[in-house]
Amino acid sequence: MATVLPPKSRRQKLADAKRTREQQDIEFIPESVPNVVVHLRASDTGDQLAGELRIPGNSTAQQLDLLVNKLLQTEDDRVPYTFSLLTNSADPDSAIINITNDLWTSVLEPGHKTTEDVLTLVYTPQAVFRVRAVSRCSSAIPGHGDAILTAQFSPASSSRMATGSGDGTARVWDCDTETPIHTLKGHKSWVLCVSWSPDAKYIATGSMDNTIRLWDAQTGKALGDAMRGHTKWITGLSWEPYHLQKPDVYRFASSSKDQTIRIWNATLRRVELTMSAHSAAVTCVKWGGIGFIYSASQDKTVKVWDARDGKLLHSLNAHAHWVNHLALSTDFALRTAYHEHTGKVPATDEGKVNKAKERFEKAATLGGEIVERLVTASDDFTMYLWEPKKGTKPVARLLGHQKLVNHVSFSPDGRLIASASFDNHVKLWDGRDGKFLHTLRGHVAPVYQCSFSADSRLLVSSSKDTTLKIWDVKTGKLHTDLPGHQDEVFAVDWSPDGKKVGSGGKDKAVRLWKH
Repeated sequence: MATVLPPKSRRQKLADAKRTREQQDIEFIPESVPNVVVHLRASDTGDQLAGELRIPGNSTAQQLDLLVNKLLQTEDDRVPYTFSLLTNSADPDSAIINITNDLWTSVLEPGHKTTEDVLTLVYTPQAVFRVRAVSRCSSAIPGHGDAILTAQFSPASSSRMATGSGDGTARVWDCDTETPIHTLKGHKSWVLCVSWSPDAKYIATGSMDNTIRLWDAQTGKALGDAMRGHTKWITGLSWEPYHLQKPDVYRFASSSKDQTIRIWNATLRRVELTMSAHSAAVTCVKWGGIGFIYSASQDKTVKVWDARDGKLLHSLNAHAHWVNHLALSTDFALRTAYHEHTGKVPATDEGKVNKAKERFEKAATLGGEIVERLVTASDDFTMYLWEPKKGTKPVARLLGHQKLVNHVSFSPDGRLIASASFDNHVKLWDGRDGKFLHTLRGHVAPVYQCSFSADSRLLVSSSKDTTLKIWDVKTGKLHTDLPGHQDEVFAVDWSPDGKKVGSGGKDKAVRLWKH
């Protein structure tokens, strides 16, 4: 009697189906495609490079990269570029199509353009350094007596990080020796936010006890007593950008559940301006580099204020529910001021201001003009992209999340937006036109926060499922899974120099991650 083979297991069937699908999905790229005429245009200045060029219609992104470096005579010190097609060359704000692999599969085959058209390709420089993905937990440092609610690295380096906790203290950690160095005691309730000044000299903390406290970042000493003014919780802190500061005058903005935003003079320790136009709790505040202050509120609006006199400039009304968070395309440049990945710091105060201004303008320049973009995340499951300097109409509505969007952040180069939602997903969007790019699937519980690496190539997210995950933003795939926390992870930050990730949550331990 013939032996009957057992039926295939589910795993074998799935493997067979995948193999068959891959054999069918082999992309056909013709070897000989007619040449196309292209214009190469710089993304920041809008200047055209070398007139009309005739190149093969199946040129890859790598070949275009080599071409631009040759034309700019930077072959010896090559700068990596990304390319995108401007669908309407006369309108810099028209739809943008990214060249992911080559011109044929990205542009010609889908029918966006034909070989008869002149293609306007915009080239954008990428970070010349590369951040390595963190892959292991180097230490879990105990110290806090309750859940860690917020964490932020110093803008100067990855060797210092501050955290705020439900135990009423903030702590400063030495991330090189992986030990606590200062405990900032004084608050009577949960510390909800910590914020480093752009020059890394001071730390401001805001608490549920309605007060703000200032600390010397080097010594951990309190600078005076609690700063009182708000009548409810402090929900956000944002320092004045370094290039806008008057000499030796430190100022920051605070937002509160009492519906107001206040500008504080940290040197004189007093309130300079109180801005009140919101009709519900203010959830987030950001001090922009062009002299605007942005505030998000549970009254469904985002308001834009003049930082000089506290005057209300715009009210951005589009959301249908609470606005939870907002991010600026220049956040990274404003946070790090004159600190660069090289570690070189200008010798004079004037040099520091000029360096901070130069870095801000480089981050904000788009098509030859300074544009500060704003993205807002809401309980209505949507996000909106705005350019408040140009008007109150949103540039784009970002749809796709199935539950509230808790946190949003721009990549350091301003080209990508990442959103963390309670639907267990992180989504990536184009930072210029709000176009959807990828859904990052892997978390199995709500995602609380996300943070980009300094080179904009990687993203870390923290979740209720006790894990951190590192994502490759180019492919939208999971790069590294980082288990280790014993409970929900509320806060995560990637150091501005790219060397470390810090996280904290319900298990009360600060975890540092390295490669």
